[in-house]
Amino acid sequence: MTASPSPRPNTPSSSAKTDAASLSNPAAAPSKADNPKQLLAVYIKGMAMGAADIVPGVSGGTIALIAGIYERLINALGSIGPSLWQVFRQHGGIKGLLAVWRQVDATFLLFLLLGIATSFATLAGLIKNLLDNQPLLIWSFFFGLVVATVVILLSEIKRWNAARTGLFIIGIVTAVVISNLPLLTTTPSLPYLFFAGAIAICAMILPGISGSFILLLMGAYDTVLEAVHTFNLSVIITLMAGMATGLLLFTRMLKWLLARYYQATLALLTGFIAGSLVKVWPWKVDALGTLNSDAINNVAPWQYPAGAQWLTTLGLMLLGAILVSALSWWGNRTNRV
Repeated sequence: MTASPSPRPNTPSSSAKTDAASLSNPAAAPSKADNPKQLLAVYIKGMAMGAADIVPGVSGGTIALIAGIYERLINALGSIGPSLWQVFRQHGGIKGLLAVWRQVDATFLLFLLLGIATSFATLAGLIKNLLDNQPLLIWSFFFGLVVATVVILLSEIKRWNAARTGLFIIGIVTAVVISNLPLLTTTPSLPYLFFAGAIAICAMILPGISGSFILLLMGAYDTVLEAVHTFNLSVIITLMAGMATGLLLFTRMLKWLLARYYQATLALLTGFIAGSLVKVWPWKVDALGTLNSDAINNVAPWQYPAGAQWLTTLGLMLLGAILVSALSWWGNRTNRV
């Protein structure tokens, strides 16, 4: 099973040239026409992305990459900008609005966001409860998921050379360093939440670097999760505004890299995912070597106070690996269709 078909060489392929053309001439970008079955698939993949993003240490970008929608997501987000005004003026009126809608692949983005929002609305409480009360179980599941993702994506990188190997190592080191940064303890103001949202969305787009973990590092995670539970509109709107700003500033660069240097970029992104294994290691204790919701220090399985629980942990790792492999197969199948 492999990730979604994509340009392999470092030189631009025909699809990469199309992406490049769409950057210089947005009106030339091909539009997407999805049938209801394909839109349902996008919605379900959005739910999977949302569920991953809730967990500090797991990135929704990882799910998008393995599900075969990562490049389409980056291309769609990277199309949002001042050039859309030119597209609207060329057609005018309703036709202009429809042209803009097609240009940004808005139907795809809408169903993906609906899926993500559904996960946040329905799964945030459950996942938070599991993280607080059954951390070993949920971390074991996601550890297996991430390991399988790394294996699948490594098979996608052809003709390893020094540059791609170096980028892979840089990705690992960067993710490990970020995962070991000290957590901030602060009461976030609205301007601070705006800034945190802008930084976190960049991490959410990058596979392997969790947007939720960035919020946790910046001391905003609990505030955001509580705002979702209580429907605190001032916090939610501020965070979303920050995320929108971060997206507009970041995705065009990533779109350019994927269009021209797909294999090198994939090596870097896979390194990010591999490095995140440090964060999703299941056996964690706190500074005193005990178990509680603040346990963030990795220990060997046999040093875990409650025991390694090999049967349960390995079973959940296997389940995570099977599910991500199935998601990869499904991503390939829906892309071919």
